[in-house]
Amino acid sequence: MSSNEIEVEAEPFRIKMVEPIRIPSRELRERRLEEAGLNVFLIKGEDIYIDLLTDSGTGAMSDRQWAGLMMGDETYAGSRNFYHLKDAVKDILGFEHVLPCHQGRGAENVLHTALIKDGDVIPGNTHFDTTKAHIEHKGATAVDCTIDEAADPYIDHPFKGDLDLKKLEAVYKEFGKDRVPFTVVTATCNSGGGQPVSLENMRAVKRLSDSYGIRVCMDGARYAENCYFIKTREKRMECHTIKDITRMEADCFDIMTMSAKKDAIVNIGGFVATRDPDIYDKIKNYGILFEGFVTYGGLAGRDLEAMAVGMYEGIEESYLAYRIGQVRYLAERLKEAGMPVLWPPGGHAVYLDMKRFLPNIPPDRFPGMAFCAHLYLGSGVRGVEIGTLLNGRDPKTGQNRPAKLELVRLTIPRRVYTFRHMDYVVEAVKKVWSMRDEIKGFELVHEPPVLRHFTARFRWAP
Repeated sequence: MSSNEIEVEAEPFRIKMVEPIRIPSRELRERRLEEAGLNVFLIKGEDIYIDLLTDSGTGAMSDRQWAGLMMGDETYAGSRNFYHLKDAVKDILGFEHVLPCHQGRGAENVLHTALIKDGDVIPGNTHFDTTKAHIEHKGATAVDCTIDEAADPYIDHPFKGDLDLKKLEAVYKEFGKDRVPFTVVTATCNSGGGQPVSLENMRAVKRLSDSYGIRVCMDGARYAENCYFIKTREKRMECHTIKDITRMEADCFDIMTMSAKKDAIVNIGGFVATRDPDIYDKIKNYGILFEGFVTYGGLAGRDLEAMAVGMYEGIEESYLAYRIGQVRYLAERLKEAGMPVLWPPGGHAVYLDMKRFLPNIPPDRFPGMAFCAHLYLGSGVRGVEIGTLLNGRDPKTGQNRPAKLELVRLTIPRRVYTFRHMDYVVEAVKKVWSMRDEIKGFELVHEPPVLRHFTARFRWAP
């Protein structure tokens, strides 16, 4: 940037349409939380002021994406919009074969049904809730091979999503390729604090896996944000374009599952992609069984078109700089206010450390859920627990699996909220901090057997 240019970076878009939001009254918030069994997942969206529950499908589509909706070809088989998506995936990521699915967990269901058998082992870096649930539903076991630095919320390591190669090789040596159908690398690593995985680590994982004849799969919901971290944090990568890095990243994998509701900035959609025709042959019939024909995968043609456009918008560097910059802004403001923030900030969310925020509440009393309840009561802001509740129970013992990190995730939707909204969130968190000594934990009243955090109900612990 030349010396006569303004150095303040603003949003790389202008606003064309707005959606009114309101702060519900304290009385209404109390009533809604009680009706929801203290689970913020069960509160209606209209009763939320700033919704930081998830970035999945909550982004704002562009004018080009909305225009694409009007070009939807709703042909059952052979929709032109599918071929636009296929071309975009091939151009950006290099995968020859693309199977659309309605969202990321649909892609996981298709892939896992095709490749995982009872007794298998799936190593990876802090598997996310749906990934682990799908693995366990198939009778397999997820093994966490993340580097030890990921368990320290405050160490300033640039790539806390990296896999520990010694841990990974130990799994390979113990079980072999007959029981390890693939390794999954989640980039960025959501359950680990939205932390990125380095290109160097991806390449090392691929070399090691190839030596054992084991495939590598990327959970690429936030692959573009991961590429931005590679460009800005990894040595000798700053000179490469984001699109160059996406191809380098994808070249480390045999398979990719994608929830397009994140980095393709659409409200619904996903896919499985591979360059291996044998894998494609294995998954396509399950895609037809679970999702729909191979050229629509449970989606309307208009959704496929929006996804194809969004794949390109999601790798625009100016957008990624703004996107990750907004997350960092919230993290820095909270840290300046003395809040226990996981560091360094990740790509899509700010994570608060509940072990320091609410140290008197044990993991089996779900401190993250207690925090989210008080955050909503005090401000109308909704966050989400990423801890022992989300981690679920051991399928063999039935005991709670204490999480390495007890976190609350404040997840920022793409192109939705302003920096003034982030300032409001800071004040909302500070308000909960000011009353932290008075906060009690939760007891379970109703607990579903799978993915319990979505629909469980609670009462305040005595």
